[in-house]
Amino acid sequence: MPNRRAAIFTLLFTVSLLALTPAALAQDVPPAPAPTPTPTPVKARITLSFSGLTKSQVLGGNSWTIKGKVSSFVAGQGVTIEVKRAGRKLFTRTLVVKQDGSIGRFSLPMKLSKGGRLTIRASHAATAAMAAAQSSAVRVRVVARYASAGDRGLAVTYLQSRLARLGYVVGRRGSYDARTARAVLAFRKITRMARTQVATSEVFSRLEKGSGRFKVRYKDHGRHVEVDLTHQVLALIDRGKAVRIYPTSSGKASTPTILGNFSVYRKEAGTNSLGMIFSTYFIRGYAIHGFVDVPIYPASHGCLRIPPPDAVSVYNWIKIGTRVDTYYR
Repeated sequence: MPNRRAAIFTLLFTVSLLALTPAALAQDVPPAPAPTPTPTPVKARITLSFSGLTKSQVLGGNSWTIKGKVSSFVAGQGVTIEVKRAGRKLFTRTLVVKQDGSIGRFSLPMKLSKGGRLTIRASHAATAAMAAAQSSAVRVRVVARYASAGDRGLAVTYLQSRLARLGYVVGRRGSYDARTARAVLAFRKITRMARTQVATSEVFSRLEKGSGRFKVRYKDHGRHVEVDLTHQVLALIDRGKAVRIYPTSSGKASTPTILGNFSVYRKEAGTNSLGMIFSTYFIRGYAIHGFVDVPIYPASHGCLRIPPPDAVSVYNWIKIGTRVDTYYR
C-alpha cells in the first residue's frame, strides 16, 4: 500500500510540472544583461608651435621650446615627439598631454649645440580612447655658433648685438663685413685670444659670460680717449664707459708710442704726404690717424694707427682739448 501511494504522488507531481506554461517558468529566470556598447575613439588634430625661435631658426646652445596642441583632450593620452637631423632620427620623447579646457597641450624644452636642419613631428598611436593622429612635419634650423667674413644671418646678428653692448663698433646688421671683423679682432685682443677676425664658438661663449669689457682707467677724465698698448686697442670713453672700441697698432720697439696723459692740440683733415688719414695730434708729432696698414702688432713710428674706414668717425668724435691717455696694462 505505501509503495502504491508514493507512485501516485510522483505521477501527480510530474503532471503538474508539465502543466506549467513557459511564461510561468520564465518568471524564475533572471533576464540576460544588455551588451555594453563599444566607445568610439575620439578623433583629434595635433599641431606644433615653438617659442625661442627667430624665423624658424635658433642659435646652437640657446634654449627654445617645442609646443603642441591636441584639438580634443582625452585623459590618460600622450604624444610622441620625433626629431630628425638631416633625415636621420636624432631622438624621440613621449610626453603627457595636459588638459587646457577642452583641448590638450604639451611642451618639450630644447637646447642643442650642433648646427643642422631638424625635422620635427608629433604623433599619437591609436588607443581605445583616441584615434591615431599625426602633426605636419615642421622644420627648424639650428645655427652653428661660428661666423667669419662674408657670413650672414642669425649667428652674425647675435654676435653683433653682443659686441655692440660692450662698445665694439660693428657693421651692417646681419652681415659679417669688414667692420664687424675688426670688432671681433679687438674683442680677441682684449680677451687675449689669437688675433684673428674669426668668431669661433669660444668667442660666442666668452661674450655670453661678459668677457671683453674695456676696463676704463681714468674715469675722472670725462670724455676722453684711452689707448691700451698691451692689448693694442683704442677706446673712446664717455661718462666712465667705453662707447667705441677699435683695434690699433702703436709704435714698434724702436719707435715706441709715448706713455702718459695728454690733450689734443691740433687736428688735420684729409690725407697728408706720409699717408696719415684724418690725424689728431696729442703731443708733438704723435697722433691718432687712419693708415692703410694696421697690423695686429705694434708697427708704427710712434703714432696710433687705426683702419681708414674708422678714421673719419674717430676724428669727428675727438675735439681740441680731448684728453688722450696711453698706458700698458
